[in-house]
Amino acid sequence: MDSKKNYAKKTPESCKIFEKSKRLHVNGVSHNIRFFEPYPFVTKSAKEKFLVDVDSNKYVDYWMGHWSLILGHAPVEVKERVQKQLNDGWMYGTVNKVTSELSEKIQSAVPVAEKIRYVTSGTEATMYAVRLARTITGKNIIAKIDGGWHGYTSDLLKSVNWPYNTAEGSGLVTNKKIVSLPLNNLEKSFAVLDSVKKDLAGVIIEPVLGGGGAIPATKEYLYGIQQYVHKNNSLFILDEIVTGFRFRYGCLYQTMNLDPDIVTLGKIVGGGFPIGVICGKKESMEYANSHIKTKENRAYIGGGTFSANPVSMTAGSTTLEILKKKKSLYEKINGFGTKTRKEIDKVFSGKTITTGIGSLFLTHFLKNDIATIQNATDAAMCDVRLLHKYHFDMIANDEIFFLPGKLGAFSDAHSQADVKALVSASERFLQNTR
Repeated sequence: MDSKKNYAKKTPESCKIFEKSKRLHVNGVSHNIRFFEPYPFVTKSAKEKFLVDVDSNKYVDYWMGHWSLILGHAPVEVKERVQKQLNDGWMYGTVNKVTSELSEKIQSAVPVAEKIRYVTSGTEATMYAVRLARTITGKNIIAKIDGGWHGYTSDLLKSVNWPYNTAEGSGLVTNKKIVSLPLNNLEKSFAVLDSVKKDLAGVIIEPVLGGGGAIPATKEYLYGIQQYVHKNNSLFILDEIVTGFRFRYGCLYQTMNLDPDIVTLGKIVGGGFPIGVICGKKESMEYANSHIKTKENRAYIGGGTFSANPVSMTAGSTTLEILKKKKSLYEKINGFGTKTRKEIDKVFSGKTITTGIGSLFLTHFLKNDIATIQNATDAAMCDVRLLHKYHFDMIANDEIFFLPGKLGAFSDAHSQADVKALVSASERFLQNTR
């Protein structure tokens, strides 16, 4: 079966519209990762677990709005609350009541969130988090993880894509103030940290590498880095933009005996609307208080025109309200992920490792004698081209959507039948590639 021919046959209107998009936009897209060969289909609507394109193809979605839509697309209760808010206005530019309602929910679920500041993207949240670390410590260097993704801020745009020792692009004037660490290797990580310890402002880590391959950090690794950082009077920052409220009602760090200084949130806590959150211990966050801090000793963190807008706050507050009362949701979607990882690897008979935890998963096709996947380098050494082919094959032939090369996420809108369909699609792909 020729997947590209089948895709082209099914998506002529998408092809036509994308040609126009290429004339108007850089590479036809407004986010680099949304492009895939030969061209991305153009979505016209989304509901529950489905994306519908302009050619009326209906895809079961596992990208789920960059993994932010844990309730599925356009959940009724969120939509109704947002519509009610729209009747009262959608942009105030002033303080609004619903911001406090969302913050109370976050604070009750995330102990470190003693103080909160909202922005409109994860990039802004991590940018401000490292600015806080530099201000508080009076030091300059930030350590991150190879393959770790914290948005497009120049402060953290290093060692994101393989090869990790090559700059991500030009114009990154702050790169000399960043070092990177190999995930789940304390000995090598400590060696890097020792080389910069006198000027180390902090370390920022995702508890599960998202873009780096759906690879969980071990509890021992995170705890070891935390101990090093705190002993060095540096800050321990956890980026839970992907993992916050994804596996449980709260953050992943709470299951690991960790004590972060700052946590960044996003995605799920915005209910599908633009959001970024910097939260942390009061003594850390008060450095952003421009009312009591002078220019010499403050971290100048604003927010932005659309920060804490009432629509995002309403969608986020409603989503967390639903997640808190729907106790069976996490057990259900985490179970789907566990079964999917097991069953897909069974299909490929030891030639894959499907990483992730809970409702997140990504299948790696093994090569180069890779036997385990502990970090982003292991993932990069796998057959990435075959992974893209696998994902595109499901788009073209099974109407199952993964953004090619990226991890999948289950939502409350998915069912056990979707797990079976993924396994069947994997079996068909295996038969066609032998």
